[in-house]
Amino acid sequence: MSIWFRLGEFVTRISSSTRSGAADVVDALRTIFVGDPELRRKVAFSVAMIALSAKMAKADGIVTQDEVHAFRKIFTMPAEEARNVARLFDLAKQDVAGFESYAERIAGLCGSGRPNCGMLTDILDGLFFIAKADGVLHEREGRFLHRIAQIFQIDEARYQAILARHVELGDADPYVVLGVERGQPFDEVRKRYRKLVAENHPDRLIARGLPQEFVAIATTRIAAINAAYELIEKGLRHV
Repeated sequence: MSIWFRLGEFVTRISSSTRSGAADVVDALRTIFVGDPELRRKVAFSVAMIALSAKMAKADGIVTQDEVHAFRKIFTMPAEEARNVARLFDLAKQDVAGFESYAERIAGLCGSGRPNCGMLTDILDGLFFIAKADGVLHEREGRFLHRIAQIFQIDEARYQAILARHVELGDADPYVVLGVERGQPFDEVRKRYRKLVAENHPDRLIARGLPQEFVAIATTRIAAINAAYELIEKGLRHV
């Protein structure tokens, strides 16, 4: 059964009793799936992605359904399930609570409590997918995402690596993507590359709560890591 169907069930159950929008949604996630932590992680990830993208649209001053359409392009979502995404998007969009308060709730629900939590990093990465769906990362979207990273306790180096995978930053790109400094021995670069590939394998991400339907996050991340490594390797060969 798809995560979108589960999400639809969840939204149906909470829509009649939710008073404060997304803030109550987070609280509901804690109780509705108390007996199935694996399903809760997957639904919580989906809720975070949809609701925070709605908050991002609101913060950017463009309160439209564009982000919902972006989900259909980027993530595996049957057309008949799009209404479930739209319902949650609207619920979060109408919530009077600020995005920072909501992000803190998400961090408390999904996070490990440690800096650079894998699942929170996946959520941030997914938000970048949505932000750049129109081909441009707008300034206000960038500020929004940077603040989310701070609330999620994602350090600046990790944030810059995520940013570099989605936005062209110039000739430092491949080094920033891998999180290595220029001048390091190539053996160290290769070691870092192999570590990143192992950590970001789709199966690894799915095991920590990434729904199968969001596997595009993992595959695109691996592609960016591979491309960065190849550029560094090619450049060093010509030195």
